[in-house]
Amino acid sequence: MDDTVDLAGAWVLHPADRQGGAEFPVGGVPMTLPGDGHTALVEAGLLPEPYEARNEYAARWPAERDWIVSRRVELEAADRDLVVEGLDTVAEIRVNGVRVLNAANAFRTHRADLSAAARHGTNEIEIAFRSPLAAAAERAAAQPFPIPWHQGNCPLPHGNMLRKPQCDFGWDWNIALTPFGVTGGIWLEPRRAGRIAAVAVEQRHEGGTVYVTVRMRGGVEGAAVQATLCGQHAEAEVAGGGATLCLAIPDPELWWPNGLGPQALHELHVTCGTETATRRIGLRDVRLVSEADAIGRSFVVRVNGHDTFCRGANWIPADALAGRIDRDAVRDLLRSAADANMNMIRVWGGGRYEPDWFYDICDELGLMVWQDFMFACHLYPADDAFLAEVRDEAEEVALRLSHHPSVVLWCGDNELIGALGWFPESVADRDRYLVCYDRLNRAVEAGLRAALPDANWWPSSPSPGPLAFGDAWHDDTSGDMHFWSVWHEGRDFDHYRDVAPRFCSEFGFQSYPSMEVIRRFAAPKDRNIAAPVMESHQKNAGGNARIAETMFRYFRFPNAFEGFVWLSQIQQGLAIRTAVTQWRSLKPRCMGTLYWQLNDTWPCASWSSLDHGGGWKLLHHMARDFFAPVAVLPVPAGDAIRLVGVNDTRASVDIAVRARALSMDGGLRALGEGGGAVGPDAAADLLTLDAGALAADEVLLFDWDGPDPGRDLHAPRPWKAYDLPEARPAFTATRDGEGWRLEVEVSAPSFFLTAEADLPGRWDRAAVLALPGPAEIFYFTPRDPAAEPRFTLRDLHGATYPEDPA
Repeated sequence: MDDTVDLAGAWVLHPADRQGGAEFPVGGVPMTLPGDGHTALVEAGLLPEPYEARNEYAARWPAERDWIVSRRVELEAADRDLVVEGLDTVAEIRVNGVRVLNAANAFRTHRADLSAAARHGTNEIEIAFRSPLAAAAERAAAQPFPIPWHQGNCPLPHGNMLRKPQCDFGWDWNIALTPFGVTGGIWLEPRRAGRIAAVAVEQRHEGGTVYVTVRMRGGVEGAAVQATLCGQHAEAEVAGGGATLCLAIPDPELWWPNGLGPQALHELHVTCGTETATRRIGLRDVRLVSEADAIGRSFVVRVNGHDTFCRGANWIPADALAGRIDRDAVRDLLRSAADANMNMIRVWGGGRYEPDWFYDICDELGLMVWQDFMFACHLYPADDAFLAEVRDEAEEVALRLSHHPSVVLWCGDNELIGALGWFPESVADRDRYLVCYDRLNRAVEAGLRAALPDANWWPSSPSPGPLAFGDAWHDDTSGDMHFWSVWHEGRDFDHYRDVAPRFCSEFGFQSYPSMEVIRRFAAPKDRNIAAPVMESHQKNAGGNARIAETMFRYFRFPNAFEGFVWLSQIQQGLAIRTAVTQWRSLKPRCMGTLYWQLNDTWPCASWSSLDHGGGWKLLHHMARDFFAPVAVLPVPAGDAIRLVGVNDTRASVDIAVRARALSMDGGLRALGEGGGAVGPDAAADLLTLDAGALAADEVLLFDWDGPDPGRDLHAPRPWKAYDLPEARPAFTATRDGEGWRLEVEVSAPSFFLTAEADLPGRWDRAAVLALPGPAEIFYFTPRDPAAEPRFTLRDLHGATYPEDPA
């Protein structure tokens, strides 16, 4: 916009008392906005790198203080508005010493009139940040009765009192720093009457035509408003603070999720006076079909009339420190999700609403977004002021994101119904806290409906349905389910087969980050799972012990630390593969699996399939296979093993499957062949085998032909029960363009064969079955094309058998 002054860039950070001292320069230190104070202090050498070793605990003190960031700006005119996105969190903005804004919500865009404070010439702008810990404690003390927070997740208290990312106070995968700063844009713009304040977009699809309703807020009474989209034009006049325009688009080019069709995008232009707002939209019909049925209550995402099985994972903030979030790195994370055949991510309710460019990327990649509102795992206030702020927040966010075709579902919160049973106060007086929750949930829905009356709304995750407050962790008949019994209760992987969710929106199993990541925070002396450094990078109580105990259950114990790290990722992949293959085979009863979690906020042991920094863990490589739109899945059923064909596409497919027994010495024995047609978005049995047909030293190897041929393996016994052969994998590495080509040969069956590099980069495949014969080919693309990596091969025998002294 003309005459806009961008305030992004160099500011100065001071303690609130502006005093220096031995630990802080009197003149302050540089701070970049958007950015956070912790990052600025690290860059100034006043704070240790919090992600290294056990530095987290020496890096918490900034959250206990008040801070000021300031800068000067030259202005030609004083009639300006200051606009700031993501002001985090309790802050006062002063211009030339005059207070122009008080704010306490990091999720909103704040606007301040500077006409009474700014002047021609040099102006001093200050943002004074209150200590989030002090501000939260004050709000907690002012409540008429206790409002508990989840102390098991958050070592820093009372995060539920602030409209701020809840995981900033710590989580069972996040560092606890409670950063402050500005996470979005900050700028000055001319004050003007009748600006376009917001544009909301909704769609209705009927008979091959899409009817797009555009609701513009703002404008001068009686002013003309025009909208254009796909060659169609509509006009209206501003009345009552806005205008509504309707456009009919015949024979629309539709937007489809990843794997179902193209991601067609179109520009919508809305003009009022001299101002034009542009939104890039996709034309699609999305409905949440949740209806009573013979089982309980369904949960189906229907896209353009197609009941769509949702394959994906949960998204958390891309970094614990907002100043370190990089758009290209986020695109890489989302690209990795799409490359692993995902079509949905859930933006989890304990993080933040992402910036517009995040949803632009999802639009382009065909990643549907399940969007939580930002409430998670705590109890929350229900006083009038808090609820009014919540309603306004929900309305503003819904207006901002309404045009994105990727946003298909709005959800009220994460696990707030379950939280009613987690605290002594709410257990003793459930009625009081349930009423408070209901008021909060209704305020969120009211804000959403004020912006988007027809939006797909789901009250909570997990939830059996509207006004149902039951246990959706163990009841698999209705709504969406969070299933955590395998991890938190230490149950066997086969326990995933004991439930049949309608839609599982959270389930997971932990692993360690890859060695390339561990080397960033742990010195060689600390590379032991019981070392204090490794324990401090494990935020889930008992997590390290659970990983190790599960290994004893399924594998022979690894012979070295690096083998332990690798095997933890194999174990994680097998856990999630068990759940996904079982639940995909249940279509149409189950219509979605979103595992916990896609990414990490810092380098740690967690449930993620992508390392901090974007590298693919072994789970992510496996996910590309078990999330393939057309696949054959092994499903044990009593004394039988069913080979089930699944088809998530819009056309029927023919699949032919062949099953063989593979012995540990490499022998192959035919077990049977089958096949058939699998309809659109359906699952069908292709071949059923007698489990007793496999000898004690044999595993099931099966391959299939069809639109997406493949091969997979099923071991009916724990891997520790097999006497694995020494495969002696050997490789030849050659440069191939900007990457490397490895040809790997084995002398015996090599299970979960993986190639590793000592430098960041991406492999095209990992954890594969290699058999004697033609070489297996692996491609590695280093982040630095000029890099000269060193390569290592790992497989199950090498990781768990001692070396032969001979």
